Amino acid sequence: MRYAVIYEATPTGFSAYVPDLPGVAAAGSSRDDTRELLRKAVAWHLEAMVADGQPIPLATTGAEELELGPEAA
Repeated sequence: MRYAVIYEATPTGFSAYVPDLPGVAAAGSSRDDTRELLRKAVAWHLEAMVADGQPIPLATTGAEELELGPEAA
């Protein structure tokens, strides 16, 4: 299963969240650190959902980078 992740730079590193899993987020000093923390947070969240008998949400959010030319400035 693959979920879209949104990363944002912060004054102290990065934060990230998964739009299809409300409330699941992580923050770290680097993007790699944040990715590993978020991977664990998602795993724990999904394990808790299964334990509670809740359905696992489908991944419905997509993300891509939009490249703009100089005319967009």
